[in-house]
Amino acid sequence: MFKIKEIYVRWLGIPVLAILITIFVKHDDHDLTFLQKALISTVFAAYYWNVAFFIFIYFRKKFPEIRQTPKRLMITILSLSTFLIFGGVPVRLILGLATISDFANFDTYFRFVGVNFAAAFLVGSVYEAVYFFENWQSTIRINEALKTQQIRMQFEVLQNQMSPHFLFNSLNTLTALIAENHEVAIEFTQKLSDVYRYILQNKDKELVPLDEELEFVKDYMFLLQMRYPDNLHANISVASQYRRLYIAPLTIQMLVENAIKHNVISRAHPLNIDIYVENGQSVVVKNNLMLKNSVKKSTKTGLVNIRKRYEYLGKREIDVITTTRNFMVAIPLIKLMKEEDFSDAKAHESINY
Repeated sequence: MFKIKEIYVRWLGIPVLAILITIFVKHDDHDLTFLQKALISTVFAAYYWNVAFFIFIYFRKKFPEIRQTPKRLMITILSLSTFLIFGGVPVRLILGLATISDFANFDTYFRFVGVNFAAAFLVGSVYEAVYFFENWQSTIRINEALKTQQIRMQFEVLQNQMSPHFLFNSLNTLTALIAENHEVAIEFTQKLSDVYRYILQNKDKELVPLDEELEFVKDYMFLLQMRYPDNLHANISVASQYRRLYIAPLTIQMLVENAIKHNVISRAHPLNIDIYVENGQSVVVKNNLMLKNSVKKSTKTGLVNIRKRYEYLGKREIDVITTTRNFMVAIPLIKLMKEEDFSDAKAHESINY
């Protein structure tokens, strides 16, 4: 898209504004020629326009968020008004259009204030209109990028979770359980159904309650532990008050899946996964690190998807920490509304399985 640079508009607009001022504004000194008046008007137009421009830009950088717009506009208007009233007198003094004694004259500051404010209003309206339009375009681009990312993420999640490989392993486990333990086989079938139901119900959502996500992860872990009965250990330790906060769906499951995919799981080297809340701000998924030699170098697609989703949900960042023994990912918890005081809630709820 063709975009005109601001600096071109400014330096083309200054002479146009100067000519309009020369034609329509009465000058104090009637002995000046039209060219002299035009030059003086050009100096003032350039001076006022450039300083006003830097005032606009300064407060845009200081208050960049949309919610800060009323505050930004108020401070910008106050600053600009102060400059328009008092800023012209020193220039008039330099150009010989005023004397030192004029600084004490109240009328000196308001002689051309009407023209100054009219010009500032015109220029400022153009800047704010362009700024609003650019923000609107940026919002549209972000929303379109999000839709694309969500579609891709949803496809990848469904592809991973409903792949023939996953279903094949689950059905093999179920076949063995039917022969060995009928009751456990029934429970396994129910959990498998719950896992698929949760994925289908929440794949289009941006956020789900942490409590629902943890219940889903419990079912998912149950299925996995049928394959690794003695080699996979998980502990969910999350206080009840944090379970009312929100998280992007399937993020914890994706991290659990990555831990199983990339690490050795054996009787000699069991995989331990801990899920807990840290500082009341993030839910942490931690596993001991025993990387497989045969696994290809990770593309970290799962982490990239999670990062992008959380960037959209308010520029929240996930933390990834790798040590010689552990791999940890901290996912921000999101508060959608004002929560009640949970001081009388249960002290702690811990689930081991």
